[in-house]
Amino acid sequence: MLRLAFPLVSHLPRRKPASVRPRPPPARRYASSSSATTASFSPPPSPLLPPLPPASAYVHLPFCRKRCHYCDFPIVALGSSSASSHGGGEAAEDPRIVDYVRLLLREVSATRPVSDDGVPLETVFFGGGTPSLVPPRLVATVLDALRDRFGLSACPEVSIEMDPGTFDAARLRELVGVGVNRVSLGVQAFQEDLLRACGRAHGLKEVYEAVGIVTACEGLQNWSMDLISSLPNQTEEMWEESLRCTVDARPTHVSVYDLQIEQGTKFGQMYAPGVFPLPSDIESANFYKIASKRLSEAGYNHYEISSYCKPGYECKHNLTYWQNRPFYAFGLGSASYINGVRYSRPRRTKEYAEWVQKLEDGTWSHESRSSDMKDMALDVVMLSLRTAWGLDLQSFSKSFGKSLTLSLCNTFKPFVESGLVIAMDMDRRALPHVDFELDLQNEDDFGRRVAFIRLSDPDGFLLSNELISLAFGIISP
Repeated sequence: MLRLAFPLVSHLPRRKPASVRPRPPPARRYASSSSATTASFSPPPSPLLPPLPPASAYVHLPFCRKRCHYCDFPIVALGSSSASSHGGGEAAEDPRIVDYVRLLLREVSATRPVSDDGVPLETVFFGGGTPSLVPPRLVATVLDALRDRFGLSACPEVSIEMDPGTFDAARLRELVGVGVNRVSLGVQAFQEDLLRACGRAHGLKEVYEAVGIVTACEGLQNWSMDLISSLPNQTEEMWEESLRCTVDARPTHVSVYDLQIEQGTKFGQMYAPGVFPLPSDIESANFYKIASKRLSEAGYNHYEISSYCKPGYECKHNLTYWQNRPFYAFGLGSASYINGVRYSRPRRTKEYAEWVQKLEDGTWSHESRSSDMKDMALDVVMLSLRTAWGLDLQSFSKSFGKSLTLSLCNTFKPFVESGLVIAMDMDRRALPHVDFELDLQNEDDFGRRVAFIRLSDPDGFLLSNELISLAFGIISP
């Protein structure tokens, strides 16, 4: 699966500002020009304050029937005939899954809670891989282990990724019964040829069956659908059709990813980015603009570069990432962010098992380092500018200094004038560029008018990599 929820890297590579080329930003490594309409956003925690304890956990369940042609995630391919494809029951459980879950439970048990105050988990995200291949009984054991070790809040958001063709109505009911209340369905496309070209293990028939099962499931109101744009030989007509089918299915959340060609994948061997049969940069930008327009027209808020939702249905777990808040992570290749330090587990099962053993023995320790203010500022800028909330200038100034804030704003001044960057007041109303410039001219009273800056939708978001790169050049030249 192609997932934004997989823990992201610390920050973009530091580099000199790139030339401006419209291309949808990659969402894997980690809305309209009006103000954000949701209330779920909050500014990132100040690095001047003590670190917050994690209230989220990512759990990697790496099993897939086969590896998709674009995928470079750490997975274990079970084969299409795996006994865990649909039904439940211990007799149907694949021993590879059972053994892995036992290892996962050992890691959870050996992980010391960051807080002694018993801060419970508010979100849990089962990502992969294709977690719907894991029997519900085993998913329940992981949830129980997390509850015993860290505690769960009264109403936690518990998400699980599911692929068409890997579950039936009974399995979904079981998952809901053990505590899952949010499903992320990896559809990717509504054309048989495109699904086949991606190496997906499901076809269009399974897509419609899965949508029917999810929408008919009692007790499940919150679900997301994944789509991929810029696929080989994908046309605008195909993309429009996929968006229409998505809107017709009425998910509460939609994630739209631009295909990234990764080294070591089958697509990486077959194609070069921007070269036919892949779309050009301009064509990819058009896909992004079409998605923004069609989903916004259908009532979805574009709250993050690749994320759309009905009001009140933001993915709470992913907001942990966008707000740069700490989180636990468990399982093969997963990455935690705790006390300002990011660290990853091994990507291969044997090495991961050895890592867990060292964790249990107390012989493993990640390199301790003091937090670097430049790195923190880079993270805050990158993550904030990926959201409809944008960058809170007052909070940024308190954390990193007024001088740096002014330098950033001066760098963005021509983009405010062109409309790629939007300046907003305390009520999140868009301000004319002349007000932004007046604020900059009066440095002693800076912030009297302008409280936030954000990227416009879709044009600013399309150039987010370049605009963020400019900011990086100011923060860490």
